[in-house]
Amino acid sequence: MKHLLKIGIIVFLLLPSFQGGGLPAAIRIENAEDRPSSLDSRLLTLNYNLDEIILDIYNAAIELSETDYEQLQTDLYALHDAPINLNTATDEELTQLYFLSPRQIDDILAYVGRHPMESIYELLLIPSLADYEVRDLLPFVYVAPTPLTFNNNMYAREVFHDAKHELITRIDARNLEQFEGTDPVYIQTRYKFDYQRRVMFGAQLRRPAGGMAEDLQYGAWLQLKDIGCLHTLVAGNFQASFGQGLVLAPVFRTGKSSYVSNIGQQQQGLRYYSSVDGQGLHGAGATFRKIFNPHTRLDISALYSMRRANDSVWHHLVGTNLTLRHKRLQVELTAIENIWSDSIRPYRNMAYNQHYFRGTNQAVLGASVRYNHGWFDAFAELATAQNFKRFKETLNGEASQREALNSQKWGFGAIAGSRFYPASGISLVALYRYYSPYFDNALGYAFSETSRIGDENGFYLGFDLSRWRNWRINGYADLFYFSGRKYGISYAPSWGYDALLETQYHSPLTANRSPFTVILRLRAKEKGRLATYSIRAQFNYEYGQWSFRTTAEANLTSQRTSGSINLQSSINSAPSALNAAEPQYAYGYTVFQDISLDLSRLSPLTSRLPLGFYFRAQAFDARDWANRIYCYEHDVLYAFSVPAVYGLGGRAYLGLRWQIIPQLALYFRVSETLYARDWYISKHPEWPSNLKSPISNPKLSVPSRTDLHLLLRATL
Repeated sequence: MKHLLKIGIIVFLLLPSFQGGGLPAAIRIENAEDRPSSLDSRLLTLNYNLDEIILDIYNAAIELSETDYEQLQTDLYALHDAPINLNTATDEELTQLYFLSPRQIDDILAYVGRHPMESIYELLLIPSLADYEVRDLLPFVYVAPTPLTFNNNMYAREVFHDAKHELITRIDARNLEQFEGTDPVYIQTRYKFDYQRRVMFGAQLRRPAGGMAEDLQYGAWLQLKDIGCLHTLVAGNFQASFGQGLVLAPVFRTGKSSYVSNIGQQQQGLRYYSSVDGQGLHGAGATFRKIFNPHTRLDISALYSMRRANDSVWHHLVGTNLTLRHKRLQVELTAIENIWSDSIRPYRNMAYNQHYFRGTNQAVLGASVRYNHGWFDAFAELATAQNFKRFKETLNGEASQREALNSQKWGFGAIAGSRFYPASGISLVALYRYYSPYFDNALGYAFSETSRIGDENGFYLGFDLSRWRNWRINGYADLFYFSGRKYGISYAPSWGYDALLETQYHSPLTANRSPFTVILRLRAKEKGRLATYSIRAQFNYEYGQWSFRTTAEANLTSQRTSGSINLQSSINSAPSALNAAEPQYAYGYTVFQDISLDLSRLSPLTSRLPLGFYFRAQAFDARDWANRIYCYEHDVLYAFSVPAVYGLGGRAYLGLRWQIIPQLALYFRVSETLYARDWYISKHPEWPSNLKSPISNPKLSVPSRTDLHLLLRATL
């Protein structure tokens, strides 16, 4: 009877779509059972949808948090190539989907725990998932019967026979208008071996634009999952994340975004790091898992890393973590020891870094707890960082008295938060953090206003309302206080705030109506003497295989200066002194239009043309650097472009995706930025004769910049 009722509900929900001639246009995909075997043959179609999903994720996080875009995109494409079976999914796997909140993950697992899914569209029956969120999930999940027994044994023949190989070569020609004699070519080659995300290996080699042979950047990584009691093994470039990030966390993630409910560190444990930018860890780590019963498990992790801190100093890291999970409770203990081959110190003449770590050894210890009780979940972490040795003598002589005293100090960091779900579609979030002035951990990236945690006291409140089927309203308010000077703030103490309000409307997903989305975002932020107020409006519209995105964003800044300043508005005017209390106002705005088209699905006549195009035209006026506007752009595969439009001018780009054969794809993009000549000369009076000018070609009548990106992808 239960199964008949479930089937009847599904038929009732999907009946209007079948009457219209098929499934809803926005969520029409292949049969879930044949997804894994048909991914390669449908790569172009799914990549188009995936690009739009990634664009939405970036727009939600851009400028609000310091996300590692390259790693984010690599993770999403890996999930797309090896999707998650919802009937066997774990919370660890679902947390890789950045747009899912903890409540949504719990609801999916609870639904599957009661009755395994028979259709991917049963996701529509989960109250916390809106229709558009189900659409975003489809490229990364599928439904298959639950195996009676799970065998985690692997055999070499099976691994190499069923694995996927990917080889990518990318060539960029950047800033072609630069003065003659410079080398604008950027070259990158990367290889990836992937067997069901259980055995993964990657290597990358790249040469920066203008670099020589000695400037080559290279790296490799290996990741093994679920082999006996070995839960995870990583080697080469990797990342580690435990607790809330006070001790160890992924590179650059502060937590503020339009995904209000996703505060705090969601992804835990060891994982590969695909970039070769030198930001990750370099060494090896392993996690062993002991399962006592279906509700209790213990994870023991150990790691070692060695990397260059600078040209003459090596940084060694030894760490361990114990994680005990029993039903809804999770407790963690983390400890790391940092060892430098020589004493390190920041620049002495900077007031904001007087409490930064100085020395050769540093230990960081942390304990965290997380508890989930259905209608609420809570998390907290407490950590301490201590310097065990006094500041060592260096080539510059003995340490100053202040530095010697600082090396004996130790600091505390604490963070605590909770998410409440009083009713379906309502999420309330609260978070408090305190980082003492002497708490400085370069490998910690917990929730904070700045990327380097320390000397901060703050309180965050957020809400997310999605009780209405097509509406979503979310926002947050964050108050923070610094007792000492911070980067970009020349006085102490100081305080500030950051507030955001966003409203979204998603049209119903029906077969006889083209879907559209309207998003309005308001944001106000004050930090130091700079206050910024911004508004962003976006309209997304789909018509068949055409996709249109119209975006407008504007901001107003108010800058208070310390002391009087002299301004000269023209050649003939005299300098004038302004009072420090009088704020200086400036504005910036941009408007751009995105158009995407998939020719292979446009009509029967073009079904044999596996081509996709995307185009943007943009105008901007942000003449002060404080008014710059970050805009995510479509780029070639595994590349990201988030330029800060600044100045007065326009920008456009055109991209192409061509699936030549199922195993070979070509990606191409050309972009150009034009600046108003008068504005550019006002900022660079020496142009075009000075070679240090960003655009220094004397033959140009209009300052411009052109970039070419070309990528070739081969898969087996």
